[in-house]
Amino acid sequence: MGERIGIFGGTFDPVHVGHLVAAVNARHDARLDRVLVVVANQPWQKADRPVTSAEDRFAMVEAAVEDVEGIEASRLEIDRGGESMTADTLAVLADGQPGADLFLVVGNDVAAQLATWRRADEVKALASLVVVSRAGSKKPVVDDSWRPTWVAIPRLEISSTDLRERAADGRPLDYLVPPKAVHVIRERGLYAGGQMRRQADQSPRA
Repeated sequence: MGERIGIFGGTFDPVHVGHLVAAVNARHDARLDRVLVVVANQPWQKADRPVTSAEDRFAMVEAAVEDVEGIEASRLEIDRGGESMTADTLAVLADGQPGADLFLVVGNDVAAQLATWRRADEVKALASLVVVSRAGSKKPVVDDSWRPTWVAIPRLEISSTDLRERAADGRPLDYLVPPKAVHVIRERGLYAGGQMRRQADQSPRA
C-alpha cells in the first residue's frame, strides 16, 4: 500500500488551535500517514481583502506544527507562485509521490461549496475527501463520488478576524494560537496597529 497523505490547505491568517485540532483528528480518523498543511500563496477566494504575506503565514504555520507528530508545513503553493489552485497542488503531489493515496481535508463550509470550485472534476479524480465537521454542525450534502470520510471534532468558535484584531490590540492570543506561532506574530509585528504585511511578491496570477 502507498503512503496515505492528507492535504489541508488554507490561508492560515493566522493559524490557530482549531486548525491543528482539524489536522490531527483528520490524520487519526482517516488513518493518514501524514498531513501537509499547505499555505496558500495567493488565495483567489480572498482577493477582496488584504492578506498577510505568504512568507509570514508560512512562518506561523511552520512554528505551530513543529512539534506535532505527523503534521507538516508545506510551502508548495508559495514556491509555485501565482494564484493557489487545489487541482495544481494535487497534480504536483501525485507526480512527486507515485503510488500515494491523496486525501483532501476540508471543513463543512468548504465541502458545501465543492460545486463552485474551479476544476472540481480534476480535484475529485486526484484525491478522496475528508470532511472535518464540528459538533452540532449540519453535514453538507456531498456526492458519494467524492469518496468522503467524515471526521467529527469539538466545536471551537475561533475567528481569524477576531485573532487579527486581538493581535492588533495587544490582547492575549494564548490558548487560541499555538505558542510558537504567537512568538512569530509578536517577533515580526504581524497585525500590529491593524496593519497587515502584504504579499511582498506580487506574482502574476495563474
